[in-house]
Amino acid sequence: MPDTLIPVMLPAGLLDRIRAVVGDKGILEGANDTQSYVNDWRGALFGQAAAVVRPGSAEEVSQVVRLCSDAGVAIVPQGGNTGLMGGATPLGKGPQIVMSMTRMNQVLAVDTAGYTMTVESGCILKTIQETAASHDRLFPLSLGAEGSCAIGGNLSTNAGGVQVLHYGNARHLVLGLEVVLPDGRIWNGLRALKKDNTGYDLKHIFMGAEGTLGIITKAVLKLWPKPKDVATAWVAIRDPDAALEVLSGAHGASEDNVTSCELLHRTALDNVFKWVPGNTDPLPLRNTWFLLMEWSSSRTKAEGAEGMSEKMEAFLADCMERGLVLDAVIAQSQAQAKAMWKIREDHAHSGKASGRPGASYDISVAVAKIPAFIEKGCAAGLDLLPAIHPHPFGHMGDGNLHFGFGAPDGMDRATWHKYTPELTRRIHDLIAEFDGSISAEHGIGSEKIAELEHYRTRIELDVMRAIKRAVDPKNLMNPGKILRL
Repeated sequence: MPDTLIPVMLPAGLLDRIRAVVGDKGILEGANDTQSYVNDWRGALFGQAAAVVRPGSAEEVSQVVRLCSDAGVAIVPQGGNTGLMGGATPLGKGPQIVMSMTRMNQVLAVDTAGYTMTVESGCILKTIQETAASHDRLFPLSLGAEGSCAIGGNLSTNAGGVQVLHYGNARHLVLGLEVVLPDGRIWNGLRALKKDNTGYDLKHIFMGAEGTLGIITKAVLKLWPKPKDVATAWVAIRDPDAALEVLSGAHGASEDNVTSCELLHRTALDNVFKWVPGNTDPLPLRNTWFLLMEWSSSRTKAEGAEGMSEKMEAFLADCMERGLVLDAVIAQSQAQAKAMWKIREDHAHSGKASGRPGASYDISVAVAKIPAFIEKGCAAGLDLLPAIHPHPFGHMGDGNLHFGFGAPDGMDRATWHKYTPELTRRIHDLIAEFDGSISAEHGIGSEKIAELEHYRTRIELDVMRAIKRAVDPKNLMNPGKILRL
C-alpha cells in the first residue's frame, strides 16, 4: 500500500453539515473504518477520501450531493465495491468523499402479478435473487460476486453474468430508476412500464455510466417465472469450433431454453482446483476444453414425460457420435449443479489466491468469431512470450470472453509488467480487427480510460463528453472515471 498519500481535507464545516443530514452512523472516518471502502477488493488500487458517507434515503443522498456540489467536493458513488476496473475507488485529486449505498439495502415491493420488484440501490444481488425465489419468481442476473455486490453497482456498470444470452445484460432487466443528479435534484423515473415512448429513455443514460452522471438510489426490476425444470452439464469438447457447434445446436434441441453456456480451459481449471478449496474435477478426462451448460424451463416436468435432462442427454449423445463432445456428466442433484457452478465462479478467486502475475481481458466478439479469436489471441501472447500461459474462458453464449494469461513460470511481477503494455496492445488491436469490444461487462473505470480513447471514434467520445458536461458541468460525480474531459 502506498505510504505517500496526501491527506484529503474538506472545506471547513462541510463534514459537520453532512453529519447533520446522515447522523453519526452515516459517516465513517479514519483509516481503520474506511480502508475497505477506499481500496478495491483485488488489493490492486489504493485510494483515499476525507470520509465515507452512508446515507439512509434518497432524500439524504440529495442533501449531501447538494452540499458537496456547493462546496466543490467530488463524490465517488459505491455499491458493494466488487468492481474490477477501479470505478468505485477514490483515486482523484482534491477534496472528495465516498458515498456508500450500503445502508439503502431494502426490497421495497414485489409485484408478482406484474413480475416486478422495487429495490433500493444498496440491496445485495443475492438478496434480490432469494426474494424473487420466495415469490416463485426469478431475477436472472447472476455473478460470482452476487453475495456481496449491490444492485446499484450492477446497474451502474451494466453487469453481465452467466445468463446474458437468455435474459440480457443488467440494463435489459430494468423498467425504471430513481437517480440523484449531480446538483442534488432527484429524478423519479420509477415507472413499471414496459412501453414508454415519451422522448429519450433517460434510465439508459445512467446504466453503464459508472456513477459519472448521477447516483442510482432505487430501481424497478423485471422478474421472470422461476425455473421448475433445470439441467446442468459439464461437457468435455473437442475444441472451440466444437463448442460453437454444440451451442448452436443446443438452442434448437432445448426449444430455446439454453440459459447459460460457459467455455472453460484446462489451465484456468487447474488453478481453481489447486488454489480454491472445495472444488473437484467433475470428469476424469484431462481434456483442454469444456463447456458448462444449463438448460431451464418454467414448466414442471410431468411424470414420465421428457424433461430438460432427458433432452440434454439425447443431444449430448448425438454430439458425441459426431465427435464434438468427448465426455459429459449431467448433474443429478441441485448440489451437484452448484458444485459445477462453484468451479466457474471461483476462477477470479483462484487468480488472486495463486499470486502468479497475470492479465485478463474482458472482451467481446460476435459469437461465431470466438474460435478464430481464441486461436489468434493465444498466438499473439505466445509470440510475445513463448512460455506464457493462455487461459481464455467465459461466456461463450454471448461472446464475452475473459481472455487471461498467466506469466511464465518463475517470472516476477516487475518483469511481467514490462511485457503487459505490449500484450494489451496486441489483444486490443486484435479485438478491433474482429469488430469487438475491449470491455464487455466490467466497464472502463479508471483502468481503461486510455484504451477507450484509443479505440472509440472521435464522434463517440465527443458525444460522451457532451453528455457528461451537460449533466455534471462541475465534474464532481466520480471524476477520473471513463472519460478525461
